[in-house]
Amino acid sequence: MKAGLYVFLAFALATFIGWRLMQPYFLTGAETEVMPVDPDLAEIPEGSGVATVGGGCFWCVEEVFHQTDGVLSAVSGYMGGSAGDADYSRVASGRTEHAEVVQVHFDPEVIAYSEVLDRFFESHDPTQLDRQGPDKGPQYRSVIFYHDDVQKLAAESKIRELAESGEFRGDIVTEVVEAMEFYEAEDYHQNYARENPGNGYLRAVLYPKLKKLGVPIPVKDKPAAEGSE
Repeated sequence: MKAGLYVFLAFALATFIGWRLMQPYFLTGAETEVMPVDPDLAEIPEGSGVATVGGGCFWCVEEVFHQTDGVLSAVSGYMGGSAGDADYSRVASGRTEHAEVVQVHFDPEVIAYSEVLDRFFESHDPTQLDRQGPDKGPQYRSVIFYHDDVQKLAAESKIRELAESGEFRGDIVTEVVEAMEFYEAEDYHQNYARENPGNGYLRAVLYPKLKKLGVPIPVKDKPAAEGSE
């Protein structure tokens, strides 16, 4: 009798754990879709706009912009530090003062800079100081790096607009800082959500964001079975 009960409890626990791990895949309204692993244009057309923002882990920010109409490329990297160089291990230590950012090139005929900012604020919590969800440290701060005075004014105006709207319960702590040198992140960070579908961190942090935005979860196409055409 006891042995049967133990087997049942073990089965129930395994089922629960499996459901919890896979739950984000079954979020209502969060469908999966096979997408290109590298959606960035190889060459950015002349006249394209550029925006650089940080809103927590760049894996998540990057994928949000990859699924934004008018975005030509979204590249993960580092900006805003005092050190003369940046790589993941040094930035993760919090000592270089860099933030994890995504540099976005976009078609201004399709999406305006103000709409890029809308997407940015829709996809993270700008009231969290030096953190975003489970990620803590100044490298995860909410920040907009402006590339000219027009962008600076647009960013400041957007923050005032959001503060006055009461959309967020707390004070908005997003920094508005002049763009500095951009250090592209290591290859394994680029297109991370496309390269690593089902990753535990993505399931917990990114997939709920995608559900909120009403866009699909990226998955890889299944390899063709041996002998199939």
